[in-house]
Amino acid sequence: MSTFTVSCRIDKNYNTGMVIQSFLSRCRFLMLFVLAVLMAAVSELRGQDFYDPNVIQKIEIHFNQSNWNALMQAEKNGDENYILAAWCKVNGVQFDSVGVKYKGNSSYRATNKKNPLHIELDYVKDQTYNGQGDIKLSNVYQDPSFVREAVSYYILQNYMDCPKSNFANVYINDQLYGLYTNVESINKRFLSNVFDSKNNTFVKCNPKQVQQYLPNLAYKGVDTTVYYGHYEMKSDAGWKELMHLCDTLVNHSDAIEEILDVDKALWMLAFNVVMVNLDSYSGSFAQNYYLYRDNNDRFATLVWDLNMSFGGFPNMGGGGGATLDILYNANSTARPLIQKLLNNATYKRKYMAHIRTLSKEFFENGLYLEEAGRLRTLIDAAVQADPYKFYTYTQFQNAMTTDISAGGGGGGPLMSTPGVQKLMTARMTYFASNADYKKVPPQVNEINKIDQGLQGVRIEALLSGQSGVSLAYRYQKLDRFVQVEMKDDGTNGDQKAGDLIYTATIPYKDGGAQYYVYAENNDAGIFYPQRAEHEFYTLTFTNNQPAIPAGSVVINEFLASNKTVNTNSEGKYEDWIELYNTTGADINLGGIYLTDNPDNPTKWSFPAGTIIRAGGYLTVWADEDSKIEEGLHTNFKLSADGEEIRLLNIDGTVVDEYSYGVQTADVSMGRCANGSGAFVLMVPSFGASNQCATGTDEEEAASLATIVPNPAYQGFTIKSAAEVTSLRVYDLSGRILYEGTGPFVSEVFVPGLYVVEINGGSQRLRLVQL
Repeated sequence: MSTFTVSCRIDKNYNTGMVIQSFLSRCRFLMLFVLAVLMAAVSELRGQDFYDPNVIQKIEIHFNQSNWNALMQAEKNGDENYILAAWCKVNGVQFDSVGVKYKGNSSYRATNKKNPLHIELDYVKDQTYNGQGDIKLSNVYQDPSFVREAVSYYILQNYMDCPKSNFANVYINDQLYGLYTNVESINKRFLSNVFDSKNNTFVKCNPKQVQQYLPNLAYKGVDTTVYYGHYEMKSDAGWKELMHLCDTLVNHSDAIEEILDVDKALWMLAFNVVMVNLDSYSGSFAQNYYLYRDNNDRFATLVWDLNMSFGGFPNMGGGGGATLDILYNANSTARPLIQKLLNNATYKRKYMAHIRTLSKEFFENGLYLEEAGRLRTLIDAAVQADPYKFYTYTQFQNAMTTDISAGGGGGGPLMSTPGVQKLMTARMTYFASNADYKKVPPQVNEINKIDQGLQGVRIEALLSGQSGVSLAYRYQKLDRFVQVEMKDDGTNGDQKAGDLIYTATIPYKDGGAQYYVYAENNDAGIFYPQRAEHEFYTLTFTNNQPAIPAGSVVINEFLASNKTVNTNSEGKYEDWIELYNTTGADINLGGIYLTDNPDNPTKWSFPAGTIIRAGGYLTVWADEDSKIEEGLHTNFKLSADGEEIRLLNIDGTVVDEYSYGVQTADVSMGRCANGSGAFVLMVPSFGASNQCATGTDEEEAASLATIVPNPAYQGFTIKSAAEVTSLRVYDLSGRILYEGTGPFVSEVFVPGLYVVEINGGSQRLRLVQL
């Protein structure tokens, strides 16, 4: 830590007043300078990644209670509440009034000096360090190498979203308690970063009584209370959704992709088997994972707690797991996630593809040893200084290549722990002789993309032999991938049948797309890129649509408050916007923007291939439901309080626009004359010519009747050059409300739009009642 000394003195030969003024000025400057330097240092410290794998963090906890350990043990055995600590310092930055408790199942023991910790910086106050209010520290139990957890997360991050991790030296009441693994918490902050949401169903699959309640996704009936002991619901609600997941998995597995992100689940299961990570769903207790329901209404699996990976879990049995079955638990009804997925031939081939990728990228080539070696060098001195480690320093030095017996350090572990390198070398030898692992997938020699403008991008995959090939694509990172078959039959964009070039097209959409290719034969499958769906190829669409001249397509009519007029394909009364082609030629609207917000001009765009015919109409539902397949549906609704509608070219130039005020229910606004006139209130004419009263000359115009005032509130007057012999008023459903020749009071009508028919239908007028 830097130290700054500021000294000021007064020379007796100087004028005292001037000296004092100079003194104060100098001191003020120096103090401001020192303060700025200190603030910059703190800012720099806070700016460091709390999970930087190159830095050992320093965490200091201070309890005012002398019996803090007994208090924490009592809570661990009871309700597991936090104990209030006076303060916690993270890399020298102090946070007052924080919550601390013990955590963990297998790694916690009352007799241990060094137990896993959970610190809540924001337990009382809203305070975080580098955005983190939740600190979780593993005690490196059952791991003489000290790097099992950190290396596991380092590998896993390449294949699915997972916590970050590094190391921290932990001090309690000024005493060093040792080196811990510092693992990012899977909490709402983590969910927001990964899923762009945090309040959906969120389940922790790590029960307090794990030997009694397995969180194995078994279906236990419709009574959701039966599931309570097996899972911890972290969201406000979600038990029915969890029960539905279990029901679908066990009883309706053909529909599992609708409720589960299958690829994430396959990556988790593949990772567990390769890494011999059996304190997990794959192992004895089916625990240590989370479930989160994403914005596509599918549950995603999130891996948690890897401190006993690389064969460190005590229920493994002899051999340390080097020959753990590559299809472990594939036929176990007690592990329905494994059983149901691996009994699907395609899912099994995808699972094996993930196992091959993970093994080849990190273990067959020994790449994992580089990261393990780097971390072990980083923490070497901290391990030596750890007063409560469970193994000796000599055992730490030998832990990569030698099996370590229990009981070498501060107690705790009760079984021999396999040497990490020794285990994985034997594991790869086992894989090399395994029949499923040795199966050969198709070879994709080349993948090309051919830009077709507004028709999209054609993807071509050149294979070495006949295969089943699929293309998966999406437009946004959080979208669900759409799976389509790639064909080699000379149709639908494929250039030539039987040339082993498999083809499919990604339809145009403004912006770009993400995609991958999957190919399989009867034996095996392979992804391109091989880390899919976590990694993928990207493309940017080219829009060569020429600008539409202003006025060629106009906003002809719109209804911003549809209560009873007409419904969309879902049977809902929704807002709509009608466009009219004023020209004698068809116009392609693909990629053209429609918006209700001038600050977001690209809010919604017409799909590629959208054509408005010459002199024709095209109506768009402004229902904020773009998922409806039938018709055109924007991602916004119109405001009945008034706003602006704009139709814009791709280059931002305006094709047409209109600003409107407060609207009346079931009364549209449209152009009179149709397609070119000013906007007026009218009877809605969805997808058809606007019904306007027009005259061919001044004499005919003078003979037309008018309603004054219109809109009406307490009555109205009909002005007409011709005698009014009959009068009929009816609503938009056709129900006659008045018929006769005498006066009537309009205020008895509810607010809305009415039709006034004069002289047996010779003229119809619109009446707006307020």
